[in-house]
Amino acid sequence: MSRRALVVGVGMVPFATPSRSDTYDVLAEGAITAALRDAGVEYSAVQQAYAGYVYGDSTSGQNALYRVGTTGIPVVNVNNNCSTGSSALWLARQAVESGSVDCALAFGFEQMQRGALKAHWDDRPGAFNRFGSVAEKTQGVHEGVPVAAQWFGGAGVAYAEKYGTRPETFAAVAVKARKHAANNPYAVFRDAVTVEDVLGSPSLFGPLTRLQCCPPTCGAAAAVIASEDFARRHGLRTDVAIKAQAMTTDTEESFGGDMMKLVGYDMSKAAARQVYEQAGVSPEDIRVVELHDCFTVNEVLTYEAIGLTPEGAAEKFIADGDNTYGGRVVTNPSGGLLSKGHPLGATGLAQCAELVWQLRGEAGSRQVEGVNLGLQHNIGLGGAAVVTLYERMS
Repeated sequence: MSRRALVVGVGMVPFATPSRSDTYDVLAEGAITAALRDAGVEYSAVQQAYAGYVYGDSTSGQNALYRVGTTGIPVVNVNNNCSTGSSALWLARQAVESGSVDCALAFGFEQMQRGALKAHWDDRPGAFNRFGSVAEKTQGVHEGVPVAAQWFGGAGVAYAEKYGTRPETFAAVAVKARKHAANNPYAVFRDAVTVEDVLGSPSLFGPLTRLQCCPPTCGAAAAVIASEDFARRHGLRTDVAIKAQAMTTDTEESFGGDMMKLVGYDMSKAAARQVYEQAGVSPEDIRVVELHDCFTVNEVLTYEAIGLTPEGAAEKFIADGDNTYGGRVVTNPSGGLLSKGHPLGATGLAQCAELVWQLRGEAGSRQVEGVNLGLQHNIGLGGAAVVTLYERMS
């Protein structure tokens, strides 16, 4: 793979709670149309499309895309749980870099239902059976608590026991998320909260309270990926490229009884390491990151997994304000999953959109000054971690 893949257009629609959302096809149409308009290309120029969603019938991607056009191109439907959007992007980037196509579309959407995530197929082996077995053996089963909250909450317990982390430290991540989201018109939750508010919300498991968990969200986002030659021939933007990207899955260590590893710590660490090696950069070179903060605990873990701070140092990193404006690296300027929202299939592509806007200098009041690189981290249990590094071209 020798060709550079450029992100020539991005788009998304405002995220919303299930009770206030349009249907998935309408959401997807809005995001795709916005990305094409941003790129300055007609849909007829797109040669392949990758549609990401988790909850929906097969070929829902086609149904959504047909609202934009029916050109007969290949459409591949992608489902990698919460990393679905980034997985669609990963496929589009590969198609362009390999020379298979000159212009590909990656889009993701989700029309979520209210309440905690749940499996919809109970008449066959579940994709999380092995994960559930490890969690049950490690910390038991807690009726009435959403499974994801048990697992990530358990990871928070393990982390706090290992490093002596205070509950206020996890809560501060949620406060920061709301502060950043206040400047994002696409975000669901934009009202400020305090550490006291966060800790005073209903307790779920371990350090997690309700305000430390991402909400069920509906939304869509999209990106147009093109070769440099195609972009120049069509007079498109050439200012943002995918410099490096990696996808990893679980190893046996994920299932050894460490709750931090069960929720993807090692997958994230391996993917980040591969990206840094591919790009020839270090974590110290990064000034803006969109990372997978489905729970405050996961943001804390991810700081260390992707090398933003040494292992065990996240509490100081947060206390010193190194995770926000004026600090070392602004994490989730969009508000992240905690406040912007987490429509599973759209999340990775919404992260892409935010980082592209940051690198172009188009993020408005969220803008991080002087950024040349943007790092994205998106993880789905079951599992897949995708880490992507974007570069501002001179």
